[in-house]
Amino acid sequence: MEIFFMSVFQTVLKSLKAHSVLDASITKNAYVALDLSIHNSHLKTVNIAVSEDLETYVWDYMVSNNAKVAYGGYLETRSIYQRSTYFNQENPETERNIHLGVDLWIEAGTPIYAPLEGTLHSFKNNTNYGDYGPTIILKHQVRDVEFYTLYGHLSLESLEHLKLGAKVKQGQQIATLGTAEINGDYPPHLHFQVIKDMQHFVGDYPGVSNLLDLDFYKQNCPDPNLLLGL
Repeated sequence: MEIFFMSVFQTVLKSLKAHSVLDASITKNAYVALDLSIHNSHLKTVNIAVSEDLETYVWDYMVSNNAKVAYGGYLETRSIYQRSTYFNQENPETERNIHLGVDLWIEAGTPIYAPLEGTLHSFKNNTNYGDYGPTIILKHQVRDVEFYTLYGHLSLESLEHLKLGAKVKQGQQIATLGTAEINGDYPPHLHFQVIKDMQHFVGDYPGVSNLLDLDFYKQNCPDPNLLLGL
């Protein structure tokens, strides 16, 4: 039987009372789990390489489940990244297709809020095909534990008038979601990721892993639901 031991970092995340990254008035029963992995047989009939087709699938799924938000994706192996040479390589072990964050699918223009107080670490428009598009990264310090949260697929307006090191309050609006035209060509959604060590990255951090590096990323990027509690 497999026994799971939580790290100090994971224990801290689970103990925090985080503000919702979406409007707090959206109750948890209005969220529905969404499977976009290679194991979802329903996706075989969807051309997921086309953002409009994937968007239709996601929104129809939400409507059929009477939901306002679809969420999920942590450690999912996904085929959607095969459409982009930024992720796709010939060697299966080095192909990046394992998702390291949680996606929250909701309309473009939706406000995004800081779950915890922190400071603005960095921001950048990551414009590779299938990449994050506009991205913000916050730095947090809790009980002598330093970590970061990443917000991808934002609007261009979200990057205006930002100042590195600026303080961010818990529950403060920090961004809005972007459209497929600027978010890497995806249906509107937030990619939310927790990161222990930013390494050398600024305004960016890998949100998708290959098999070879997965053990490292599991430790450095634990399940965001420890914080979000979805």
